[in-house]
Amino acid sequence: MKLTGAAAARFLARPAPDLPGVLLYGGDAMRVALKRQDLIALLIGAEGEGEMRLTRIDASDLRKDPAALADALRAQGFFPGPRTVLLEGATDTATPLVQSALADWRKGDATLVVTAAVLAPRSSLRKFFEDHGSAPCIGIYDDPPSSEEIAQSLAKVGLRNIGRDAMTDLVALAQALDPGDFRQTIEKISLYKHGDSTPLTCDEIALCAPATIEAEVDDLLHIVAEGRTGAFGPMMQRITGQGVLPVTLAITALRHFRTLYAAKADPGGPAAGLARARPPVQGPRRDRMLRQAQAWQVPRLEEALRQLVETDLSLRSSSRAPAMAVIERTLIRLARMAQT
Repeated sequence: MKLTGAAAARFLARPAPDLPGVLLYGGDAMRVALKRQDLIALLIGAEGEGEMRLTRIDASDLRKDPAALADALRAQGFFPGPRTVLLEGATDTATPLVQSALADWRKGDATLVVTAAVLAPRSSLRKFFEDHGSAPCIGIYDDPPSSEEIAQSLAKVGLRNIGRDAMTDLVALAQALDPGDFRQTIEKISLYKHGDSTPLTCDEIALCAPATIEAEVDDLLHIVAEGRTGAFGPMMQRITGQGVLPVTLAITALRHFRTLYAAKADPGGPAAGLARARPPVQGPRRDRMLRQAQAWQVPRLEEALRQLVETDLSLRSSSRAPAMAVIERTLIRLARMAQT
């Protein structure tokens, strides 16, 4: 039974009772593991693993003991309640054993949860679950979570009072972080808001969000565009120490100042220009860039773009000048330009 899109999301949010089995597969092991973790928690409850109602089997172990899978599905637990058998790292070599185990499945047996890496459409394991009438097959892809999935994650940790701007920032954050980091951020936000019934704000999200390298590059460009030369040196040292390439800095700076130029030159004003920016500028970053666009004049932004283009070309040429020093000199010039 192949499930995709909204149908897969509904199943993973509320799996059917007395489920014989389910296959979760995908190229991102973290995404598959998180979906599997949530699914098993719904199948056996929060105390299921502690009550030994979860049996883990590595697919490689089945070569030594082929009967282990069928035996685990039919074993009786010490504690009452639904049971789950997790078969991890499955490949097509496990298909005959999975097929045999589920062929004899009866109500009251454990639910078989199978996880696998990428499976081609011709995979025998994938085709078996897709053709099965009551054992779903779900591909876990690298798409960031939708706003509905984020809302479900927030509800699980008790956060329901989410404003529109805050949700917009969370969607943008989910696109920037890997699934594990985003889940940790949601948990951190829930702890921060514990006992606080006021709506979640963009500033509170920014306080709890991890400081990624991309965010620190953005901070550096904010410093430059705001002319805060005193803060430039320490931030530049941090970014250099993290191994950010000079060309990356040049490209990101060019994108930042192009956005400022488009906002400043927009007939409807900087606010309207930022609203039309692609990719969208949201949350605290939007407010900050609006102030920068208001402070800069069009001729100076044109000069800034000219210098950045020349710097980018220099970095890509055969020049022997130290690349990081070249981009650092340009950024310092722009920061001083913002002061005048």
